[in-house]
Amino acid sequence: MAGLIRREDVETVRERAAIEDIVGAHVTLKSAGVGSMKGLCPFHDERSPSFHVRPQVGRWHCFGCGEGGDVISFVQKIDGLSFTDAVEYLASRIGLTLQYEEGGGPRSGVDTGSRRRLLDAHGVAAQFYAEQLTSPGAAAGRAFLSERGFERSHAEQFGMGFAPQGWDTLLKHLRGRGFTEPELVASGLMSQGNRGIYDRFRGRLMWPIREVTGDVIGFGARKLFDEDQGPKYLNTPETALYKKSHVLYGLDLAKREIAKARQVVVVEGYTDVMAAHLSGVPTAVATCGTAFGSDHAKIVRRLIGDASGVGGIQLSSGASVGGEIIFTFDGDAAGQKAAMRAFGEDQSFSAQTFVAVEPSGMDPCELRQARGPDAVRALVEGRTPLFEFVIRTTLTSFDLNTVEGRVGALRAAAPVVAGIRDAGLRPEYARMLAGWIGMDQDTVRREVQAASRSTPGSGSGAPGGSSTRRHAGPGADAAASGSRAGGQPERPGSGAMARGGSLPDRRDPVARLEAQTLEVALQQAHLVPPEFDALGADAFAVPAFRAVHEAIRAAGGMASARELVAGPGGATAWVEKVSDEAAAPVRSLVTELAVTPLPEDRPASVETYVRGVVGALIDLGLTREIADSRGRLQRMDPDREPEAYQAAFAALIASESRRRALRAEG
Repeated sequence: MAGLIRREDVETVRERAAIEDIVGAHVTLKSAGVGSMKGLCPFHDERSPSFHVRPQVGRWHCFGCGEGGDVISFVQKIDGLSFTDAVEYLASRIGLTLQYEEGGGPRSGVDTGSRRRLLDAHGVAAQFYAEQLTSPGAAAGRAFLSERGFERSHAEQFGMGFAPQGWDTLLKHLRGRGFTEPELVASGLMSQGNRGIYDRFRGRLMWPIREVTGDVIGFGARKLFDEDQGPKYLNTPETALYKKSHVLYGLDLAKREIAKARQVVVVEGYTDVMAAHLSGVPTAVATCGTAFGSDHAKIVRRLIGDASGVGGIQLSSGASVGGEIIFTFDGDAAGQKAAMRAFGEDQSFSAQTFVAVEPSGMDPCELRQARGPDAVRALVEGRTPLFEFVIRTTLTSFDLNTVEGRVGALRAAAPVVAGIRDAGLRPEYARMLAGWIGMDQDTVRREVQAASRSTPGSGSGAPGGSSTRRHAGPGADAAASGSRAGGQPERPGSGAMARGGSLPDRRDPVARLEAQTLEVALQQAHLVPPEFDALGADAFAVPAFRAVHEAIRAAGGMASARELVAGPGGATAWVEKVSDEAAAPVRSLVTELAVTPLPEDRPASVETYVRGVVGALIDLGLTREIADSRGRLQRMDPDREPEAYQAAFAALIASESRRRALRAEG
């Protein structure tokens, strides 16, 4: 079982994983002033860049959709990874061997250094296979692709290759690249025989199977030659990297579109994924030698933003305002059986689930060949709600023209309706069932209610079932599903405060000044004058900004900031400490303030700007004090309260003196 990653290692990952490089792999970043970069947001469609990265503080924020966070949260969101997976991935990128709390270990069961070696071996193998696809011995593989309407560019797009028929062709190649026999055995690329190890894949067409991050972790191989006595499809065996129940083929290519469209199309084979993508269905993925299961559902949840357990609303047209999972199955009995299995998994996630069945039995690859890309798109667009498909499939076993058949159909279908955990959907499907079998609604409703009493998990929308509430919006999945290393609760998704409407209008000059002061305190802490720490708890009038100021004070103020900024963690460590001290709803605002471009972007003038902003806020506070003191004096009777009056007058003189001195310095 995976253990808790040591907090020190998590902080090291945040400090050493260059956020500009990680983000830059997905977003074209351009300079946006001193220490700031910007580009088009990868999480929503936009024409003008509103996505900002500030490497100095290790934070990113989109001012268009409100998403934001650190380098770990970016990897989580862009690749649909859990917190632990994201940390482990980044650790492997920077060559850090993670340490786990006593009794625990990495999720994969292999340390980051060994994992990197196994990934490198697969990367070398993928390149080797791809090069072999153009060799004379791969003619059968090229013919296979051509017969199915795939061109050379398509094979290159999906990284396809060919495994030569020799027993040790890849083995020699990998040994020549410095990989050891134990590493090759652990990789799953080799098989063990009486005379030693040999190539597992021989004379086969190869599909690289990649993690969502793009790293190759295994292969799917299709038989080409009659003398091959193995199965038609042969996959990498279970290894430290490759767990078939955790892998979806094509996810690395589809993840961006899945996140944008909040749709996943699950097909049955590698060529079906290729056909779908080439037909304009870029959200297609496939399982690898196993049925779609609960672990696959978890992956899908993260990508479509369904991890909060808040799904979309089913519309009468079959459309959904929430995320969609669409299963494509053949129209034969095997396809119907697969759809029935998917019905069981539907209770594991709350996105609306559909089935797209081609009546003549063609899969997407065959459909593309026979009728073209438009037919593949039409298949997906014509999907049927999974609940409806399952109920109708159940009814096909009965003769609805007889009384006995209708009663039997009702008894068989009622438990299906009762098994729908979304209590809001059950009455509607009960009404539809009555129409399909030709019975009155009261009779059907009573049968469903009776089935509900004997159906485990039905009744009140048990956790994990569907929900009729609208999706909580971008970032809600991060709030509910993100977990700190090894299971610690992760902070809510960035942008939550902005979407909640509690951010102030920066057109207000006071709000603008308070925001600018906090921006420099987070971004340029080493330049902030020590007078900042003298600001009282009421120095900020805007409640949201006051909360950030409280977090800064709790983190030790500028004295602590200067110490952290001068240390190995730099400004990243300072912002992280403030974020840790902030209340959960305020953390997204901390990120936004840490990333917001400063109005002054000339390096030589930044310090002057910082001092000017802080001085202006102190001046504003003194002006408030003076106004309060004068008001208090006006309300007092100097004859009845001479001592209190003199004290208030002295406070007024002191405040006015401090303000004059401050303005003289400015």
